[in-house]
Parts: sequence; structure tokens; C-alpha cells
Amino acid sequence: MTRTITYTQGITEALDEELARDPNVFYMGEDIGFGGVFGFSRGLQERHGKKRVFDTPISETLIVGAGVGAAITGTRPVVELQFADFVAVAMDEIYNKAAKWRYMHGGKFSVPMVIIAPEGAIGGAGPEHSQCPEALFWSAPGLYVLTPSTPADMKGMLKSAIRDDNPVLILPHKALLNTSGDIPDGEHLVPLGQAAISREGADVTVVAWSALVNKAHEAALRLSSEGIEIEIIDPRGVRPFDFETVIASVRKTGRLLLAHEAPVVGGAGGEVAAVIAERALTYLEAPIKRIGAADVPMPQSLRLEQMVVPQVESIVAAARELVGRKMAA
Repeated sequence: MTRTITYTQGITEALDEELARDPNVFYMGEDIGFGGVFGFSRGLQERHGKKRVFDTPISETLIVGAGVGAAITGTRPVVELQFADFVAVAMDEIYNKAAKWRYMHGGKFSVPMVIIAPEGAIGGAGPEHSQCPEALFWSAPGLYVLTPSTPADMKGMLKSAIRDDNPVLILPHKALLNTSGDIPDGEHLVPLGQAAISREGADVTVVAWSALVNKAHEAALRLSSEGIEIEIIDPRGVRPFDFETVIASVRKTGRLLLAHEAPVVGGAGGEVAAVIAERALTYLEAPIKRIGAADVPMPQSLRLEQMVVPQVESIVAAARELVGRKMAA
């Protein structure tokens, strides 16, 4: 049996269940006592108390740093940054401390913490509240980085992250918060580092992150009417990355399109393209193609934002181009 929940409900339910399951779990961040800026913690303080769900000062450095300190003592902190853009404020604590301390201290302790940081364009929020920074952490061994695209994945991945002994940065997309989807009844966990084949197809492999997964499905409907069947791979993040699933799909389709909301320049698609070029070049029948945001700061204007962020039409056009092209002899 299944039931329908929203993406936001997936976050709240995961937090509620893990707080109830494990007394070592606690949740802290700015304004979460009354539910948080996006309502992730609504009702949690009333159910679990102010010692388990509590507000922090407006200091991302403190929020993440205190989480690291608590994690190494044996608790399982979940900390919230109101916007993913603010990872830049706490970069030393995330990139150096959370990711590396287990290794720097000979494995004498682990850092089992989760950082929740909503990402993505949501409608005129501007250049400091709309970014998708997951690619910044390709070079952060020791850190898991997740980008759930469905309510079921959001809940299942967050629960798995809280139970994992590695530090996890999970980036819910703000444009997905009110979307709905089915989730199995009972305990629901999603393994970390395992990509999902979101749609099967034979003509083009589309690796799409986060909100671009839904846009890829819309594009698939249009393309199918033209006789083009795309296979959609949702990698569910960047670390760990399931290259084997992508390579198996490319072996079948011979074409690869990488789609994310972050800019093409420096985006996650670049690393995937490099690995596919190294390990699966002979399977390709056309050059690898990437789509993403334009190489500009995200505009404040809603209309300009829509011009910068890749849309369904971007995926449709790119897939048509790939089907029509061949590798040079």
C-alpha cells in the first residue's frame, strides 16, 4: 500500500520518526522552534521538547561547527541552514571539519551529522538565495551530498542520512517543497549513493538532478510523441555517485545529456562528462551534451530568472540535437 505526501511532509516525517526512534538525534537551526522558514520542523518542538528541537543564533558557522562538535561526542545532530547559499559562510566547518576530521584523527571517532540546506530558484529570491551548490563538494571526500527529487526519496534519504556514520549534506530543492508523490506504507529508507532509473528509454540517457528530474519527465512526454524515448537517471546527489548505472544506460542509448539547474560552468555535469569520456567513450554515438543555468548570477527578476534556469524546452531541444548527431569518424 502507498499514500501520498508532499516533499515538505517527507522532511518533517523523517525528522519526527528519527527523533522518536533515537534519543541521540536532535535538530537545531534558525527559527525552527516555530517551524522554520519552510516549515520543516512544524510541530516537532511540541512533540520532542526544547532540548531536542531548538533555535540557534543567526550564525551558520556556529550551527555547523556546533553540529560537528556534538557529532564527535556520540550524538546525531541534524542542523538546518535556511538557504543552501549559506554553505559558503560555513565552508570551513563543512569542507574541512565535518568531511575530514574522522580521517585526520585516525578514525577514533565518526561525524554522524546531517546538514539540511534548501537550494534552487524559487521565484525571484535573488543571487544569494537561489543557488545550487552541490558541485562545490565534488572535491570533499568524506562528505555525502544528496539531492532528492521526490517526496519518497526526500523522506527515505533523510532517514538513511541520519542513521549513517558519515556527515551528510542534503539539499532539498525549494521549488519541489509543495510537490506530491506516493510513498510506501511503513518504514521507508532509501540507500545512499544509488542512482534511480526514473524512466526507461532507448535513445538518449538524461542524467538529471533534483528539480530537473520533473522537467525531464515533461520533456519525455513531448519527445515520445516524436518517436524519441529518453531514459532518465536520477543520481540523487553527487557524493557518492553511482557511475555504474549511468555507464550501463549510456551503453544502451549511445547518447548522454546532463541536466542540472546549477550553471553549466563548474556544474556537476562536468565531472560526470569527464568520467564517461574516460570510461565509456566507445559507447557514445554522439558528443556528450550539458545543459544548466547561464553563467551569470541568478537575477532577482522572476522573468529573468526563468530565462537563466533551464526549462523543459531546453531538454527537448538538446535531446533532439543528440539524436540527430553522430560522432566524427
